[in-house]
Amino acid sequence: MPDMAQHTARSEPTDICTLGAAALARCIAGGEISAVEAVEAHIARIEKVNASLNAVVVKRYDAARAEARAVDARRRGGEVLPPLAGVPVTVKECLDLEGTPSTCGIVGRAGVNAVTDDLYVRRLRDAGAIVLGKTNAAQLLIFTETDNPLYGRTNNPWDVERSAGGSSGGEGAIVAAGGSALGLGTDIGGSVRIPAVFCGIAGLRPTAGRLPDMGRLSVPIGQAAIASQVGLLARCVEDLALGLDVLSDHDGGPTLAPPVPLKDWSVDLRKLRIGMFIDDGVMTPAPACRRAVEEAASMLAAAGATIVPWQPPPVATALAIWLGCMSADGGRGMQRLVRGEKVDKRAALFLSLSRMPQALRSIVAPLLEFFGQPRLGGTLRLFTPGDAGRYWRTAEAAVDYRHAFHDAMQGSGVDLLLCPAYGVPAVHHGASADLPVAGAYSLLAPVLGFPAGVLPVTRVRAGEETDRPQTRDRVERTARRAEQGSAGLPVGVQLIARPWQEHVALAAMAAVERAARARPDYPQTPTTVTGL
Repeated sequence: MPDMAQHTARSEPTDICTLGAAALARCIAGGEISAVEAVEAHIARIEKVNASLNAVVVKRYDAARAEARAVDARRRGGEVLPPLAGVPVTVKECLDLEGTPSTCGIVGRAGVNAVTDDLYVRRLRDAGAIVLGKTNAAQLLIFTETDNPLYGRTNNPWDVERSAGGSSGGEGAIVAAGGSALGLGTDIGGSVRIPAVFCGIAGLRPTAGRLPDMGRLSVPIGQAAIASQVGLLARCVEDLALGLDVLSDHDGGPTLAPPVPLKDWSVDLRKLRIGMFIDDGVMTPAPACRRAVEEAASMLAAAGATIVPWQPPPVATALAIWLGCMSADGGRGMQRLVRGEKVDKRAALFLSLSRMPQALRSIVAPLLEFFGQPRLGGTLRLFTPGDAGRYWRTAEAAVDYRHAFHDAMQGSGVDLLLCPAYGVPAVHHGASADLPVAGAYSLLAPVLGFPAGVLPVTRVRAGEETDRPQTRDRVERTARRAEQGSAGLPVGVQLIARPWQEHVALAAMAAVERAARARPDYPQTPTTVTGL
């Protein structure tokens, strides 16, 4: 944790922007920093970096300043402040914020402003957080890069020639760059965790049902077998825990979430048995990603946890289930949303694959495999548009997979899983369309409904960028290009817990964070944005 004593009311803006949400809230409550100073420092930081990042796409600075003055007046009046009072935050563009558009990158929705706040935005604001603006997202929230025809492309603060991830890439970029102390996103297939790991910060997707995404624009519309969840992005694990507590339903609110209380995350790691796997059998991760898992395992073992090798049920099955559910309607629901609109090329590709007739698919997939593209051919086979019966069978397969996975964990006595967060470091812009299998690690938690968190551990070292062989396979070639020139980029790990056990994942993440931060190759954030 930062040393609070050094942060006086005269703190420099750059110092203020290094503080996490919890630390900043303590400083504001104690009068060491005013809410106005905190807000002005973060606005200044956004204005400095946003031209390079294109992360914050809707700004509400005047309203934020007024809210900050109100927080300071309450503190001077002797009020006990709520837990996030005066803390500057940002929220993903798809989440409703009164008076702002929620477009999901669709140009035709730009003129429609929300008349009220999304439930979770309201809970942040009720806890005293001050929303500075809304951040960019992938069009239709369906891809792992953040780009759309309305707002354009978001860049990675570690290397602006690379992606910030998606679909919550704007949050990942601005939190990593120090323009926001806490970010609110959504995650149906890694949309919180991939931007977090690409940008060198922490991210959390809770148990399915803990923070159900109640947005008006749920993509794909009507698909419920795999649930989108609201999640958090932050520069430290403590802030994820605080944010989760603020967002969770403590009073029987309107989410229909089960009344499962959050537990204390000060877990005794000596009682934990952690299963570790490095390769999911779908895509071998980059050398630095493998090393990050091994180092995190050593850190957890040093903290007292028992680490055991563990092999999950076939992850390829989870990938097939996820793609089958997302493409079950042949892309018709998404197509209705973008009819007559300019469509991002990655969203257009997804729609094309979803609509491809089965007869054509059965011809194209073998041809791709014959001509040395087994990954692309195999992925094409996993898109399964069809009738309701096919969707029901896919949903049933998801239930069967969850039971098999839970039984495997139960049978081996494993409390928690440690694995890569993504197959390669942050990719170059446009590369994700050829790397769907790299994200299979992030698809596990949504298919299972289990909570999962990611956090940075190390950076890619010179000389370890890639050991991937030369091949005709387009997926492997794209992965190799992503790895080449990646020295210095952040690399993280993922921890997956059993349902409703977020506190276990957070405790393990905190132990890794403490150990990793003491190392010279830890990816310190806020990072200096390249190009400034």
